[in-house]
Amino acid sequence: MDKPRSTAWQTALTVLQEAQPPFIPEGAHAMTVVIEYPPGDPGAPPHRHPGPAFGVVLEGEMLMELEGEPERVIRAGEAFWEPGGDVIHYQDGNNRDDVPVRFTVTMLCEPGKPMFTLVEEAELAQRQDRRAPRPS
Repeated sequence: MDKPRSTAWQTALTVLQEAQPPFIPEGAHAMTVVIEYPPGDPGAPPHRHPGPAFGVVLEGEMLMELEGEPERVIRAGEAFWEPGGDVIHYQDGNNRDDVPVRFTVTMLCEPGKPMFTLVEEAELAQRQDRRAPRPS
């Protein structure tokens, strides 16, 4: 006796975000990672990625800030993306001091380039006019 085929797939998909990245590096490969920061951790220092990155916060809250955009809180279940390339990623830290934050990111990486590059203090100073005003 054959088991009836499930129809759950018809309603199983939920779109979290759609984005039109400005570019995808030639010959790009995809890398998916999970990032976990303890309570109150500021996250990675200012950095950039060679290609676009797409993510979802799995647990907790991330404080996200990209060059030219005000910082914002992304909560568990919410998606985010960044264009990569020349754009500085200022913050990706834990917005909460009582729980960890855990998020996944899929990056489209340019061959031969690191997926993550720290931005030097001199460049941050040179580009400070591109950073959105800080909350008071």
